[in-house]
Amino acid sequence: MAEQVNIRLLALEYLLEVTERGAMAHTALRGMLERHQYLEKRERAFPTRLCEGTLERLLELDWIIDQVSKVPVRKQKPVIRGILRLSVYQLKYMDQVPDAAVCSEAVRLARAKGFSGLTGFVNGVLRNIARRRPEAPPEALAIRYSTPGWIVEQWTREYGAERAARMLEDQYRKKPTTICVNLLKITREKLKERLEAEGAEAHEVEGTAPALAISGYDYLRALPSFHEGLFQVQDVSSMQAALMAAPCPGDYCIDLCAAPGGKSLHLAELLGGTGMVEARDLTEEKIELIRENIQRSQLKNIHALCKDATISDEESFEKADVVLADLPCSGLGVLNKKHDLKYRMTPAQQDELVQLQRRILDASWRYVKPGGTLLYSTCTVHWEENEGNVEWILGHYPFVLEEQKKMLPGIDPWDGFFIAKFRRKTE
Repeated sequence: MAEQVNIRLLALEYLLEVTERGAMAHTALRGMLERHQYLEKRERAFPTRLCEGTLERLLELDWIIDQVSKVPVRKQKPVIRGILRLSVYQLKYMDQVPDAAVCSEAVRLARAKGFSGLTGFVNGVLRNIARRRPEAPPEALAIRYSTPGWIVEQWTREYGAERAARMLEDQYRKKPTTICVNLLKITREKLKERLEAEGAEAHEVEGTAPALAISGYDYLRALPSFHEGLFQVQDVSSMQAALMAAPCPGDYCIDLCAAPGGKSLHLAELLGGTGMVEARDLTEEKIELIRENIQRSQLKNIHALCKDATISDEESFEKADVVLADLPCSGLGVLNKKHDLKYRMTPAQQDELVQLQRRILDASWRYVKPGGTLLYSTCTVHWEENEGNVEWILGHYPFVLEEQKKMLPGIDPWDGFFIAKFRRKTE
């Protein structure tokens, strides 16, 4: 029983780190799991699901609590708020945990965190919820899908009600981890055999040659094939960026906002060991992350460079055959993986990101040689950040649009992603 409380304490600390201290969910979860590798896989699975599930359903959980509690969620002490959220998620979505156990463990958590005086409140709220089971009305999409109303309205306006509902639902669909095979070092078939020998399940992804979908592994960073640089973790949608860029042997490529480096590495692999990829990003911390991935991949035709993409670098003018502009965006295409983004983003921030994207484009379009390629991409589904910027590029710079592709979560199989390929005019 003590171990159960410890595991729930892990989940509570994670939730507070994200919701109260501003940590990014995916980095906080990875850190928690790395610190507790001594736990059995089964023991790590419980707090992982509890952490991810609670964040996914946060707005719905708060709505349920507010139907019962005399103290609104927003006015509760952070620790009590966190305990109630984790507990309500268990009551509603984890049938294997008996209601009585959820209530008693919540009381123990409150006591363990120094809130003995509020154990009666915690117990009363949870027992009322367990008895009443409040359900939001079907038309309340923001509550049902735990997504801020402005996102629901934006998606409905841009994609229609039916598509928007499918996109919202996709947040909760279980998807395998996808990896990009380093075809310079191993074939997809051979890597599949290696991964299976290492205890993972691996399946080929139809239509995307470098991709495998993997599952069943204990800890990805513990796989020998990962440390040997035989693959990198990358969504199938994201792989389309380098594939659409289609660099030619000997090309010089610049990736403007490269961290953690997946697309840059993919470009370097597609070059077959020729040419050069310059992977840029804003901070030394991000550059170090790229360098770690370069070192693991053992690719020689790529290097990382600390550069502010909003500041024009005259030495790079007409230097690049390919410029990859995978720019900072609202990230609303990857909510299946980064659950907290929907709570952090606002319409005002979206507008600011559009302006940032255009400042970067204004500073960097001259890096493309005449006849060269500008590849613009985002991991969002927002029209203004995607098609709106296509119109901006065509209206402000000497490029022609060659190809454009949008992938929507819940409509297409993988993450939401947008790519547009431009060719710089030669006259």
